[in-house]
Amino acid sequence: MGDVLPFKKPLPKKSGKGMCQHGFHKWKVWNEKQFDVRQGRLVTVYRCERCGKQKVKAH
Repeated sequence: MGDVLPFKKPLPKKSGKGMCQHGFHKWKVWNEKQFDVRQGRLVTVYRCERCGKQKVKAH
């Protein structure tokens, strides 16, 4: 009979998103007081520090 080789359990893959995959973003102001021509008002661009997703809030 041959030698028995021990198998290692595969490590879980790290996505790098952390809690963002569950909707818990870490928003930080990216561009403050930017003028949007289409809306005709000032907007603030927020960007998640972890995953880079952006959201825009009009004032």
